[in-house]
Amino acid sequence: MSENNELNYWRKCGSCKKEIGFNTIYQVCNVSSCRKLVFCSVDCWDLHNPVMNHKSSWAEENRSPSKNNDSGPRRILVNPGAPSQNSNSISNDEILIVASKLKQYIKDKHDMSTSANVMEILSHIVRRHTDDAVEKARSEGRKTVMDRDF
Repeated sequence: MSENNELNYWRKCGSCKKEIGFNTIYQVCNVSSCRKLVFCSVDCWDLHNPVMNHKSSWAEENRSPSKNNDSGPRRILVNPGAPSQNSNSISNDEILIVASKLKQYIKDKHDMSTSANVMEILSHIVRRHTDDAVEKARSEGRKTVMDRDF
């Protein structure tokens, strides 16, 4: 697809892949998890409804932005030749555990409180096990970490 083609339409329909132009009426699903999908017509929206199995939903009519008001591409295309991000470039101090859920689990199941330092220690444990699982997947020639790697 040439770069000029990308500038001649806003987005593509989620069902038929027809181009939706700038400043054009389009349909969007009212269900929050489907808001990223856009449809060129109600018929195309209707095709996605049984697939997504929404219990109660409808199509909402919107207008695409004009070419001048469009913010541009919504994703960043990564060069396949670019090296992957190393885990060392990510902060090892970042907390990976959802504190509220863990605290609630400990409170409900064991009727105990949770120290603030627990999240940091658990994050280190998760990183260590995840790094081991990634290495196992790599050694098997996969680019997807699976449950069996843990």
